[in-house]
Amino acid sequence: MTHFTNKPKDSEISLTACHDCDLLFPMPHLQKGEKALCPRCGALVLERKSCSLDYPLALALTSLVLFIIANVNTLMKMNVGGRSESETIISGVNELYAQGYWEIAALVFIVSILAPLLKILCVFYVLMPLKFNIRLRYAKQAFRFYEILHPWAMTEVYMLGILVAIVKLADLATINTGIALYAFAALIPFMAATDSTLDDHEIWERLEPSD
Repeated sequence: MTHFTNKPKDSEISLTACHDCDLLFPMPHLQKGEKALCPRCGALVLERKSCSLDYPLALALTSLVLFIIANVNTLMKMNVGGRSESETIISGVNELYAQGYWEIAALVFIVSILAPLLKILCVFYVLMPLKFNIRLRYAKQAFRFYEILHPWAMTEVYMLGILVAIVKLADLATINTGIALYAFAALIPFMAATDSTLDDHEIWERLEPSD
């Protein structure tokens, strides 16, 4: 951990601002695993992740496999009065739409299916070429879009809703959980791990020369 590292030459100086106190100072040059603190308030300004691109790519690949399993298999089976029904993630969206709740159906579709899928695909679109020192067109726009999607990919909120529904229906129906439920539950920590191992500053630095 450091406040500043090697002082850059005047021609190489780039400035950064503290997110807490707005102090403007030269961007420190960090090695992997190092952190830079604001010299005035001590807030964390920059952190260089020790992970290479292989880690977030491997986690994103696992997330994609889990996402596919969660969306093509049965989430749960309910037996109510001798009548058996199989539910999937998309069937819940379809049911909401069929009952006239199209706004809620659209919101559930975005936060549980569309946003998580787009986040995973953005990781591949940006990182896979960078691994081979290639910068695809619109890579910077894709990474900005990835960051915008953070608050929209609410897999954990959707999972909480499923668990609440199971608890409430337990006395009214016989419920058997399917493989999709376990895949969706596993998807949550893997997507979180992908986010935590991504070094945003390094990626932006590698994307900048594409201008």
